Amino acid sequence: MNAKLKAKLFDWLKLAACVALGFPVLIYFLQERLIFFPQPLTQDPLKANTGAAIEAVSLSTYEGPELRGWLVHASATRTPAPILIYFGGNAEEVSWLASTAGQYAGWSLLLINYRGYGGSEGKPGEIELFADALQIYDYAAGRAQGGRVALMGRSLGSGVAVYLAAQRPVAGVILVSPYDSIESVARGVYPFLPIALMLKHRFDSLSRAAQIRTPLLCLVASEDRVIPRPHSERLYAAWGGPRQWREISPAGHDSIADAPEYWRAIAGFLQALG
Repeated sequence: MNAKLKAKLFDWLKLAACVALGFPVLIYFLQERLIFFPQPLTQDPLKANTGAAIEAVSLSTYEGPELRGWLVHASATRTPAPILIYFGGNAEEVSWLASTAGQYAGWSLLLINYRGYGGSEGKPGEIELFADALQIYDYAAGRAQGGRVALMGRSLGSGVAVYLAAQRPVAGVILVSPYDSIESVARGVYPFLPIALMLKHRFDSLSRAAQIRTPLLCLVASEDRVIPRPHSERLYAAWGGPRQWREISPAGHDSIADAPEYWRAIAGFLQALG
């Protein structure tokens, strides 16, 4: 092999090495942008739902950032009722759910945007979302009839709901398009990367599921291409309490809430909790 060819081959090897090493480093530093997609406030529920029993809520986190959202009361008289706390997806600003009042079988609905979403301050992260979830629960338990609280988590929010259910007593848990862990999902997308070494936000629901004894309703979309079905099935199989599996068809990851069956399943589950 002549010197010119050797030099060219060496240059290609250096380029390949830079790509092989540089891409994982890039993913490591950009992972917050791949996991969290903060969205601005799309509407003010107090203005969009004139006359509805909706109350603005602001919670101060321990580090300072304010979390903002709404308590959607179950009745026009704002009589205390059990509260369902909702944790949204990674690109979901939760104000739109204020218009779904009446779908929750007599439960009030607490909607608090993640840090950086809607009117909430700060930056999202696994540690931050988990700490905030505990504060949100404590607020809800203080406002709920008899301190009764249930949880609902969609996609990314399923990991927050599972964590909270493992830390606090809850009446029931609704998980929509849930996953076993972010690490497991990421390995399916990037099988060539050392995900276990790179990931800072693991949201490992599978490791917590067995200890949770509260009833579970698991809602999955028949055509979900974001959270493949096996990830939901593994979490469901590990759950430590009574469980129900409902597949919504036809539906995709982002269209599951368009189906009337979705809302009937939620209302039926909450009604059974009493």
